[in-house]
Amino acid sequence: MRIPADQEIRALHERYAPTQEAFESVYTHCVIVCEVAEQLVERGSLAVDVELARAGCLLHDIGVYRLYDSSGRLDHTRYIQHGLLGHDLLRDLGFPETLCRFCSHHTGMGLTRDDVLRQALPIPVADYLAESAEERLVMYADKFHSKASPPVFLTADAYAVRVREFGADKEAAFATMRRRYGEPDLSALRAAYGHGAA
Repeated sequence: MRIPADQEIRALHERYAPTQEAFESVYTHCVIVCEVAEQLVERGSLAVDVELARAGCLLHDIGVYRLYDSSGRLDHTRYIQHGLLGHDLLRDLGFPETLCRFCSHHTGMGLTRDDVLRQALPIPVADYLAESAEERLVMYADKFHSKASPPVFLTADAYAVRVREFGADKEAAFATMRRRYGEPDLSALRAAYGHGAA
């Protein structure tokens, strides 16, 4: 499987971002998630395909661009769909399923068929769970930065509080990942990007 290089992925972001502001929000977030993941791999000596995980980090939120309207406003009401929109976008461009899944299988701590039904989520009823080591790494690294306005870094404790509202199973899944991967050092990233902490 050919894994796209960083420049190719950046070009995709530039192509699909409706505005410079959208590009800066989404692409910067993806780069930060990549830096968090690389830090976790380095500290934990994780057995992952680093090149694949890097591409997954840089691509995982590309579907967010499809939620912007013609005036550059993000439709927050449909945000849950961004993963599937990204999956479809990459699939339509000929990317392999392995890469497409980074988009559709990183949301929260994973979505089950039961989550979709119980919450009446506007996505097809299916399981959207991280399965490979690389998918799990991307999902976990994604939890430490938010594209909120303004964007912020989240500590593991801060995310643990957020995930609690989605159920004990999600809280337990995050706790398991936290033990497995450890916690990134966010201080240098906060300084480099000028984003605050939540």
